[in-house]
Amino acid sequence: MKNINHYLLGASILLALLAMRPQLQNDSGKSDMEDKKTHRIVFHVTTPDTAAYRAMSRQIVHVLEHWPTAQIEVVAHNKGIGLLEKKKSNVADKISALTTQGVRFVACEQTMKIQKLEKSDILPEAGFVERGVVHVVERQEEGWAYIKAGF
Repeated sequence: MKNINHYLLGASILLALLAMRPQLQNDSGKSDMEDKKTHRIVFHVTTPDTAAYRAMSRQIVHVLEHWPTAQIEVVAHNKGIGLLEKKKSNVADKISALTTQGVRFVACEQTMKIQKLEKSDILPEAGFVERGVVHVVERQEEGWAYIKAGF
């Protein structure tokens, strides 16, 4: 009799949890906990490949469609600085649009120094960090998710 009571109690708890499950989800099918989480993502760009720039901008759009409040930062350095150069960027219009959605683009000043670039050579929507790699590491230490842009 004792085993039957334990079984019935366990089954009752399971049924109660299953009945509550729809209440734990919102209209989008996501759990309330997932909606409240702040997603922070740093994209790291080191390639001169302009196809990678287009792909990355599409990926950012997809992330924002899924998590509209995500904090996204794009760090361009080394050969990836072309992403933010006025004369080289093939996604300047997309960068402009994404910044209005809160995406932050930053150029590595160390790379700019090595490549003899001035701040005026960089898209006006971009910010600057002293050292791109250091900034990426700091973001990771702060818990940001890391995405390497490129193929």
